[in-house]
Amino acid sequence: MKIKDIFYAIAVVVLFAACNTEKKKDALQETAAFNHFVTQFADIKILRYQIPGFADLSLKEKELVYYLTQAGLAGRDIMWDQNYRHNLSIRKGLESINQNYKGDRESDAFKSFKTFLKRVWFSNGIHHHYSNDKLKPAFSEAYFTGELLQNSNTELSAEAIAVLFNDADAKKVNKKSGNDNILSSAINFYAPDITDQEVVDFYKTADKGPKGRPIEAGLNSKLVRENGILVEKVWKSGGMYGAAIDQIIGWLEKAKGVAENEQQATALGLLIDYYKTGSLATWDAYCIAWVGATEGNIDWINGFIEVYNDPKGYRGSYETVVQIKDFDMSQKMKVLSDNAQWFEDNAPLDPSHKKKNVVGVSYKTVNVAGEAGDASPSTPIGVNLPNNNWIRQQHGSKSVSLGNITAAYNNAGGSGRLKEFAHDEEEIRLEEKYGQIADKLHTALHEVVGHASGQINKGIGQPKETLQNYASTMEEGRADLVGLYYLMDPKLQELGLTDDYKALGMAAFDGYIRNGLMAQLIRINLGDDIEEDHMVNRQWVSAWAFEQGAAENVIEKIVKENGNTYYNINNYEKLRVIFGRLLQETQRIKSEGDFEAAKSLVEGYGVKVDQQLHKEVIERNKQFTAAPYSGFVNPVLTPVLDANELIIDVLVKQPTSFEAQMLFYSNNYNFLGTEN
Repeated sequence: MKIKDIFYAIAVVVLFAACNTEKKKDALQETAAFNHFVTQFADIKILRYQIPGFADLSLKEKELVYYLTQAGLAGRDIMWDQNYRHNLSIRKGLESINQNYKGDRESDAFKSFKTFLKRVWFSNGIHHHYSNDKLKPAFSEAYFTGELLQNSNTELSAEAIAVLFNDADAKKVNKKSGNDNILSSAINFYAPDITDQEVVDFYKTADKGPKGRPIEAGLNSKLVRENGILVEKVWKSGGMYGAAIDQIIGWLEKAKGVAENEQQATALGLLIDYYKTGSLATWDAYCIAWVGATEGNIDWINGFIEVYNDPKGYRGSYETVVQIKDFDMSQKMKVLSDNAQWFEDNAPLDPSHKKKNVVGVSYKTVNVAGEAGDASPSTPIGVNLPNNNWIRQQHGSKSVSLGNITAAYNNAGGSGRLKEFAHDEEEIRLEEKYGQIADKLHTALHEVVGHASGQINKGIGQPKETLQNYASTMEEGRADLVGLYYLMDPKLQELGLTDDYKALGMAAFDGYIRNGLMAQLIRINLGDDIEEDHMVNRQWVSAWAFEQGAAENVIEKIVKENGNTYYNINNYEKLRVIFGRLLQETQRIKSEGDFEAAKSLVEGYGVKVDQQLHKEVIERNKQFTAAPYSGFVNPVLTPVLDANELIIDVLVKQPTSFEAQMLFYSNNYNFLGTEN
């Protein structure tokens, strides 16, 4: 599971008092001197991040980081093809125009083309990375075919040209109720003619693994029709995406050779075997070994992992994150994982839905050294893996906060939108004093306690089977509610994580309601429903709480004389009780597999938008020039070789521009054909 960026309050830095003053001062001076901003276009802001601690690694550790980042980049094009079947051919065509066009590059039309290309690069395809809507060119089809293609000697299939300008494949992922979610989704996880019901029927009889230890069926394959029969095309060496996977394997084998310890080497060996065989049983064995490999300075995420892009929640998007431990922050946050059982025991859940023993939850702050696939350019800020429930229950999980990513957000942010959408000066004061630590602790509680908490009743299937297209948003909302409930608990102050748990909780509640009911609407077009799982869950949590507290005016909707709308929390203690009730209900829905209750909650509170309020929010937001979405270029790790071609050092360099990095990736990691 991952936490994506959350509006302006996403960027967080933990301000614990027990820091070395001089080191902290030096670190702040170094950060202030580093320019995190790269460029901005359309609704996107591109940032860069540093890799604290990299220079202090041993040569062997630097090699390990380098090999792992190369393994990640080797599979980059898999994500492009997963996102849409024409993405790679379209990208090749657009990049050819960009390189070879001989016409007027200063015209408004060509500038629009450049912006479109950058948007496609950022989204790993022609569908918006967050809304899933197909990106619409601001230039005409006639200009594209008559001017750009002809004056650059670029060839592109008629079908690929057509989809750039027509209404076909309009949604990458469509989870709306009342639609055939598979047929109406452009995601390349299923052949275009396969229906929702066929997928449901196929996985009723598919191999689910041993009883009590189910595999993640469908995780690493595309479902296609061959001779009238549905079959899985497995993503493995010798199978679908085999050319790129062979490159991944080659780099992972180098990484295994410089692993820090036997546990890391064992895990990497199993990951290599998984890529070679495609066996989901081997994937589970790898996940268990990876969870147990907790020693060492380097860690990684690599594989077909998150299932948000599958309307039915089976198939995993390719993703890699390479991490260096931040020991200081990890030690401070370890207190949450050490007390995970207390949080479970004191949660407002039905006793039958609580875990008797929360196993092996580990939480660390790490510094990212490189990302690829679904994690780049748009990156999570927190991750909790593995996703297989039985492994989490029996072997535990790893939760990480990406420290240098959140630091980069923090140093590139501003307070303008806060002052626009907050109700009063007290709300602004609380956010400015406690907002960052509240967000940080919410992320930690979401990942460490939230995703690890609760249990499914015996005989009830996995959420992707029982809750189907609502599984992801229900799980994210449930984890959010765990965090919200405990953010106003004296336990956090007792554990030394805050100096004032009430003020911390107030800031957290203000920010969540402000975002969930109003501020996040800047991310979608007027008239659209909310569809992205995290945005949906933030609205259904907030809207349900608003409705439940209406009789006692717990959350008050205020419209000022100028027509601006605000949401003001009048009673924080009662709101916490409401969050607790909703947490109990969402856990019941998951534990019992209650599809109709999930549907009622999500469709009733999370999807539809108050259009008058949405219009107002968009108008109020026009004064701000900062883009609502952010992403990153990755530092370039460059090996230094001696006369014998042996690595004697690895240097960290920043890319000159977003465009330069995208072209470098396309030229050096293009191991797949345009049709796969």
